[in-house]
Amino acid sequence: MGEGPLMTIVIPAYNEAHRLPETLPRVITFAEAAPVSLNVLVINNNSRDATGDIALAIAAGHPCLRVVDQPIQGKGAAVRKGMFEADGRYVFICDADLAMPIEELPRFFPECLGGDYDIAIGSREARGAQRFNEPFYRHLMGRVFNLMVRVLAVPGIQDTQCGFKAFRREVGQRIFAVQHVDGFAFDVEVLAIARRWGFPIIEVGIPWYYGKGGSVHPLRDAYRMFREVLAIRSNVRAGNYDGA
Repeated sequence: MGEGPLMTIVIPAYNEAHRLPETLPRVITFAEAAPVSLNVLVINNNSRDATGDIALAIAAGHPCLRVVDQPIQGKGAAVRKGMFEADGRYVFICDADLAMPIEELPRFFPECLGGDYDIAIGSREARGAQRFNEPFYRHLMGRVFNLMVRVLAVPGIQDTQCGFKAFRREVGQRIFAVQHVDGFAFDVEVLAIARRWGFPIIEVGIPWYYGKGGSVHPLRDAYRMFREVLAIRSNVRAGNYDGA
């Protein structure tokens, strides 16, 4: 067997039929032209629109792209599926809206981060980060949520919820084997487990462009995410992630 790609780009996609015709070709163009070996994995997360059909149609002309279904609802479930389907040495989680332009992916290549690493997360707060077009109220709500996360579950991380994260595959698979939150707070759980187990986490400042039409509704989802963060804190304190 030949050596696999350096990185698999995993795109969790729920009802993204309106975005994929524009963003997925950009990802493929970048992957095919990159100076390192990359492949792309779209996880169709029980979409109710044509997300799966569109992704499959695009994949038909590009061997670097594969489409996998995940019938369990939730971004956490979709990312977990992608982590175990990926074959790259690193697994890069990438939001379908490309709020971070895919051309910025080299920020997460090992050679740009001083060599092999375990976990690197995109940050809208770290040095070098830039935010574009984000309404003040969304920024404020995000900072309040992050403060809660830092106090309750993952101290020291300034931006747990940015949708762009890279894992050395073996590390990611070990973490996701015990991670169980299917919803949006899965990021918090993953990073809490990583901290508990002593894996270093690099925060990478990125340019991030706010866009409307995302599947996260801060007011509607805030209470559920708060409950999930409390459950994660309880699991950490009880040692429920230990010994895996």
